[in-house]
Amino acid sequence: MDEKKLKFNSKTIHGGQRPDKAYGAVMPPIYQTSTFAQTTPGGHSGFEYSRSGNPTRTALENALASIENGNYGLAFASGLAAIDAVIKLLGPGDEVISTNDLYGGSYRLFKQVFEKYGIKFHFIGMQNASRIAEYINDNTKLIWIETPTNPMMNIIDIKAVATIAQENKVLLAVDNTFATPYLQTPLDLGADMVMHSATKYLGGHSDVVAGALVVKDKELADRLYFIQNASGAVCGPMDSFLVLRGIKTLHVRMQRHCENGEAVARYLAQHEKVEKVYWPGFEDHPNHEVAKGQMKGFGGMISFVTKGNNYGEAIKIVERLKVFTLAESLGGVESLAGHPASMTHASIPKEEREKSGVVDALIRLSVGIEDRRDLIADLEQAL
Repeated sequence: MDEKKLKFNSKTIHGGQRPDKAYGAVMPPIYQTSTFAQTTPGGHSGFEYSRSGNPTRTALENALASIENGNYGLAFASGLAAIDAVIKLLGPGDEVISTNDLYGGSYRLFKQVFEKYGIKFHFIGMQNASRIAEYINDNTKLIWIETPTNPMMNIIDIKAVATIAQENKVLLAVDNTFATPYLQTPLDLGADMVMHSATKYLGGHSDVVAGALVVKDKELADRLYFIQNASGAVCGPMDSFLVLRGIKTLHVRMQRHCENGEAVARYLAQHEKVEKVYWPGFEDHPNHEVAKGQMKGFGGMISFVTKGNNYGEAIKIVERLKVFTLAESLGGVESLAGHPASMTHASIPKEEREKSGVVDALIRLSVGIEDRRDLIADLEQAL
């Protein structure tokens, strides 16, 4: 079987997978062990210590590489652990260009952890990719983007950014958490690295915390594998198993997320109490045509602001929801609602948040796979 020729829906189930050698298990077993027996010092069957490698994690890493059309996958203890490994490719004096609208945890890691080690970060709007060139200099080593962004759903042209990165010999990393490889594959558009919070759509059931990186280049993969092993923030065997199980239904879940997301977005857009809805599927959404070109659909993530931009009213709305659960995170089968300013993006200073549109009244929805009529009825009663 030539896995490179498999269509995506088949890759989620078969990509990078083989029956277990010991007993032919169809699903990779959970190798819940810290160490492996050796016949002589250094003589082992490919695994010696589970921080360095574990068969269950390897099965997940192979699957990750397959669905992102990469050659090498790395599984981490969280999405932030994966980002941490990427930034550890850099050194004092290096500079990073990042979008100004990104997950609050990424911003916190960049500003409060790595900046004190002499790495400089520039946060800019990237809807017009040409702006990036203004910030590139001899010290620029990495461009970090999300698309769609969290939580404003801005769309960044991956191919255009990749062209700029390649012309200047700068690495490009794409956080593909919101879109998933079901909707877009950044490596095919010229990115060097793809990152996922596998906690979200890849796991898909709100029962695991994990992260992932996928690359094509072997030298880059070797550098990241070294950091993964040396720093030790690896994905455990049970978590690897859960994410691998989630990937096998990614395609069917994402189809429903997209269908429900569109229904909810269009309902909110016509509601008399809603001022603005952020969803890339609308024709008047900034870079809608870019989204159509690089994505197969528009996903299940939506943000909106009610008329009057009232903080207190936004809090009341999320507290009144019954089918949507007020909670951190996203991408599970159940629908979730969040208030970015006080939850996921609270670590970003208010002035910086509001520059990118993350106002105090913004509500973010992760639309699940329930019956869309129940979701709309729930929003109706809450509004």
